[in-house]
Amino acid sequence: MANHYQGIIKAYPQYLPVQEKSIVSLCEGATPLLEAPKLAERLCPGTTIYLKLEGLNPTGSFKDRGMTYAVSKAHEAGSKAIICASTGNTSASAAAYAARSGLRCIVLIPDGKIALGKLSQAMMHGAEVLQIKGNFDDALRMVKEFSQSGKVTLVNSVNPFRLIGQRTLAYEVVDELGEAPDYHVMPVGNAGNITAHWGGYKTYFEEKKSKKLPKLLGFQAAGAAPIVLGHVVENPETLATAIRIGNPASWQYALEAQRESQGLIDSVTDEEILEAYQFLAREEGYFCEPASAATVAGLFKISRQNNFFKAGEVIVCTLTGHGLKDPDNAIKISPKPKLINASMQELEKVISI
Repeated sequence: MANHYQGIIKAYPQYLPVQEKSIVSLCEGATPLLEAPKLAERLCPGTTIYLKLEGLNPTGSFKDRGMTYAVSKAHEAGSKAIICASTGNTSASAAAYAARSGLRCIVLIPDGKIALGKLSQAMMHGAEVLQIKGNFDDALRMVKEFSQSGKVTLVNSVNPFRLIGQRTLAYEVVDELGEAPDYHVMPVGNAGNITAHWGGYKTYFEEKKSKKLPKLLGFQAAGAAPIVLGHVVENPETLATAIRIGNPASWQYALEAQRESQGLIDSVTDEEILEAYQFLAREEGYFCEPASAATVAGLFKISRQNNFFKAGEVIVCTLTGHGLKDPDNAIKISPKPKLINASMQELEKVISI
């Protein structure tokens, strides 16, 4: 039992200080780095690509990294309730960690704009779910204003503890690879992840735990690409619900991360996202949610530019959430099951091996 993994706060206590008695954990983190040889061959032969499988966190998304620390600090401060706005994953994570800690959890979600896999999690964990007649940005504005009363703790990524917790992904990558990758690629919605990734990599570089810094490549959905367009998108639209955000909370921090890392932030269409979504499931064997696939859609897009990637380079892709978060899209684009009679003759006829 001495070596039993107990989550990111215990794994990185020097970066996530909190009283022992206040730690709220579901053993998040330590997610696999899965090598993706077929993706590397398609992108640029000779590169090495790893998929950071954040969908294997306890509630199925990267949000657990930040939530364990935000909720632990809320517990330490004596808070009795937490609140968040969400397109789905934040609500699922907040509800789970609130249940674990005994805190009340209130979540605001856009009416009709949330994948049922995520909504079911928040409901099962006992959160008080309020659907608003508006989008995520409206919900975030409301919870930010409501939390100013001090009666509840806001656990969206404007909470600094959320981003500090999310930095642990970068620590894990360097710890496992022995060095920072040449590129780290991720989807961009509210922009907390690209901000946190960069903070984590800079911390390790400054402490000489890595000798270089990666270039960060972030991708928004074309219908929800305020950073790329340079202005707020009032009515964002994309099938990738997790990144359907028109006014990212960490917008300026994301731009700083992109500039400092000499990387880029670009957009991909829903069609490009679906292509990557199917490729990952059918060629690499990992089922991620559509927003995660924006990462690989972006790689496909920029790899068409001559010599963007070079043989020998290492690329890490953050896949932010598991595919079961949003089963509706998977079913829509997959062949329907064939109905056959329960006879060996018909089975052999249909399979025809």
